[in-house]
Amino acid sequence: MALELKIGLEQRPELIITPQLRLALKLLQLNRLELEQYLREELEKNPVLEADFPGGEIPLEDWSSEGGLRMEEGSWEDLFEEEFSPYPSMVFEERESVDWEARVRKEEGLYDHLLWQVSLAGFSETERGVAEYLIRNLDERGYLVVDPEEASGDLGVPLEVVERVRERIKFFDPVGVGSLSVEECLLAQLSYLGVRDGLAVRIVRDYFREIPRGVDFLARRLGAPAEEVERALSLIRGLEPFPGRAFSGGATLYVVPDVVFFREGDRWRVRLYEEGFPRLRISARYRRLLADPTVPRKAKMFIREKLRSAEWLLKSLDQRGRTLLRVAEALAELQRDFLEKGPAHLKPLTLREVAEKVGVHESTVSRVTHHKYAETPHGLFELKFFFPSGLKRGDGTVSSEAVREYLKELVASEDPRRPYSDQELARMLVDKYKVKIARRTVAKYRELLGIPPARARKKPV
Repeated sequence: MALELKIGLEQRPELIITPQLRLALKLLQLNRLELEQYLREELEKNPVLEADFPGGEIPLEDWSSEGGLRMEEGSWEDLFEEEFSPYPSMVFEERESVDWEARVRKEEGLYDHLLWQVSLAGFSETERGVAEYLIRNLDERGYLVVDPEEASGDLGVPLEVVERVRERIKFFDPVGVGSLSVEECLLAQLSYLGVRDGLAVRIVRDYFREIPRGVDFLARRLGAPAEEVERALSLIRGLEPFPGRAFSGGATLYVVPDVVFFREGDRWRVRLYEEGFPRLRISARYRRLLADPTVPRKAKMFIREKLRSAEWLLKSLDQRGRTLLRVAEALAELQRDFLEKGPAHLKPLTLREVAEKVGVHESTVSRVTHHKYAETPHGLFELKFFFPSGLKRGDGTVSSEAVREYLKELVASEDPRRPYSDQELARMLVDKYKVKIARRTVAKYRELLGIPPARARKKPV
């Protein structure tokens, strides 16, 4: 059969993540402190960007959820003398010092982060037990250190159940966690990005160990142009081979709220917290340079590139702020009882409920709530706090956070000479609050609250 060369057109669907989308997703996941640091770095790298001065464009953060412009009052000295508060102060009130201890939290670990997602995943009781077992057997890189067959034998469940649960965990955040190999981890991330076939998948699946041999070698083995192979390798290099790496640190995290919940009349409002936040705008000087015929062509090309980058950044910031406000407003509406009455009245809530209310995908809500904090009348809370799992009771469901509050009330009212056992606490939860809960769950919640067992709480007569 004779070989012949010919040119043809071919159409095929392929997901392409544009630089604008990458930037928008990155900014959406950053919390208040991380975003501030990122913007300061951008100010240093991009000469077209400059800090916004009075009289310039009004940034998004100067608008609150009620749609009105917030005017700044006072002088620069006032910024160093008082901490921002969403509530109006009276002239006769004494200024309170900032409780910085309330803004220090231990950074969330991989185990806690995954358990939170398990509580929202809708697993059955058996599947949830399997998921917790697998998560407890992850190493610091995020890889599973036991064979699925071993897990099946330890738990006494079919291997298909273990694999089904593990497959779902692989698409938790961070994507790829629970994998058995680097190849499996990278394939999961490609699938999450919508890339389920093509050169990138073939390279990871069939030629992963051959990547160091170079583009030309892979192009010959794959029978593909070197340019396409290079693009596929660029996509692979952008993946994370060790998904647990971001949670390996144990440093103390100093928290600044991203949003503030405050009451105005009979309604709860939300505003972005932007104290000390760099306000950016595009320099008018560089726009004038583009129109100057004496400026060299190479200089104009450089300015256009930086202008385009600055415009993407400002648009992404605008989108991030609006999305964060919309999600926070939905939380204020859905968790109104918590804002008015306290943690005991927190309702069970899922990402899907908020996503449907806001009109976005669940993954967007997950990114918005990732490592972001809210200032409320009851203290500073991570936005994930507003998504507690639910437990059944006589008149419906109650959040796990509310059950913990019930436990604290029962322990606080006990006789120190005869403290309640976990079994007695479980029975009292049913009798007093209509919450049916197992003794081992009471023990778990008690440990999370830092309450010692009954024998350690007992006081001598």
